Amino acid sequence: MAVRKRKRPEQPVGELEMTPMIDVVFQLLIYFIVTIKPIDVVTNLDVFRPAPDPNAVKDEAPPPPIRLGIYQDGYTLNDVPILPEEMDQRLGKLASLNAGVTIMITVSAVSQHGMLVRALDLCAKNGLHSLAIVSASN
Repeated sequence: MAVRKRKRPEQPVGELEMTPMIDVVFQLLIYFIVTIKPIDVVTNLDVFRPAPDPNAVKDEAPPPPIRLGIYQDGYTLNDVPILPEEMDQRLGKLASLNAGVTIMITVSAVSQHGMLVRALDLCAKNGLHSLAIVSASN
C-alpha cells in the first residue's frame, strides 16, 4: 500500500513589514542621541602660557569714583555744593585728567527728573561714559 502524500495548500509568502522596524530604528537613534555624553576636547588640550614679564609695570588701583549728588535743592560734587554752570567746567577738568573715571550719581527721590537729565548731558558732553546711577530715599 502506497502512502500518499497529502498536498498542502500553498501558503502565501510571508511579507516583512518595514514600518515598525523603521519606527524602532528611529526610537533607538533618538535614544542614543539624547543620552550620549560627548567628550569635551577643549578641556583636554594642553595650553602653555608665557611667563609674566618681570619688567612689566604693576597695575595701579583705579581712581576712586567721583560722587555727583542730585538733590531737590541742587547739585553736589564730591559732597561739596556746586552750581550747574560750575559743574560743566569741573566735569571738563576731570575728563581731561582721566576720561575713564567712574561718576557715581546719587539721585534723591524728591529731585526733579530734569536735573538728572542735565547732569547726564554734561557727562556725555565732556566724554565721561562710565556712569553709575543710584537712587537715594531722601
